[in-house]
Amino acid sequence: MQFPSLLFLALLAAGLAYPSALAAAPDAVPPPPGHAFACTDYVQGKVFIISKEGKIEWEYPAQNANDLAVLPNGNLLFNTGHGAREVTRTKEIVFDYQSKSEIYTCQRLPDGNTFVGECGSGSLLILDPKGGIVREVRLLPEGKDGGHAYMRCARVLENGHFLVAHFADKVVREYDATGKVLREIPAAGGPHSVIRLANGNTVISCGDAPGGSRVFEVDPQGLTVWQVQGDEVAGHSLKFPTGIQRLPNGNTLICNWLGHGQFGKSPHLVEVTPDKRAVWSFADHKAVRTISNVVLLDETRTPAVNP
Repeated sequence: MQFPSLLFLALLAAGLAYPSALAAAPDAVPPPPGHAFACTDYVQGKVFIISKEGKIEWEYPAQNANDLAVLPNGNLLFNTGHGAREVTRTKEIVFDYQSKSEIYTCQRLPDGNTFVGECGSGSLLILDPKGGIVREVRLLPEGKDGGHAYMRCARVLENGHFLVAHFADKVVREYDATGKVLREIPAAGGPHSVIRLANGNTVISCGDAPGGSRVFEVDPQGLTVWQVQGDEVAGHSLKFPTGIQRLPNGNTLICNWLGHGQFGKSPHLVEVTPDKRAVWSFADHKAVRTISNVVLLDETRTPAVNP
């Protein structure tokens, strides 16, 4: 009887004698690459740029940072508690607007003007590049204070309408350019962010009040056509969904705000497929405390504006 040589046994142990037997299956799918992104950390009061390896590359202080855009010139536009600011990557301030009212949302418009929503005053403002008011649309009577929770994120649509997440009222309203209510979408849990898709559907994220901890999509008739909520995504419990982005591949990127006693209990970001599977997440709870909004950056760092 012949016994294997010591050399053969060594090769077998190293995986060299039968390499094809130890190779990965030919149909094995490699894990998706990480995302590079910019984000706002509301609790720390910072704006970050984070590499696809998960490392902080850039940061800037911004009180109650809740909304942001990465502009075509590479600058970042974000809210600052009672204002909105644009800074360069070298941290030079090139646009700044300050108000007595709390401000949680901002958006750079195609004509170079900037939209901000004043939470307390209930004013929707269009500002010129120097911060001057070009147009004001009042949603509340002058002198009335809507309070801390009146408005979160809002967007100016291509047709000039406004989509506004009224957190305290638990409703999203679409207004025309004069402030007339055109549509209301009930949003139990309190809406934080709202986006209008190219197909006319509307995607809304809702906070952690009863009926919330969810992201849902409605068609123009108000029918819910997709929703993800709570613990439906295995290992990625939704606590307080905030910023949202519908990606070109059809997935939805969700910011999972971890305030209200939820620090460290779930990932900050999760990319969810239409069938509610998580394909990517970000969960650095040491460097980052609470992510309220996010903008993905592609491999060449060509930025996307506000989602």
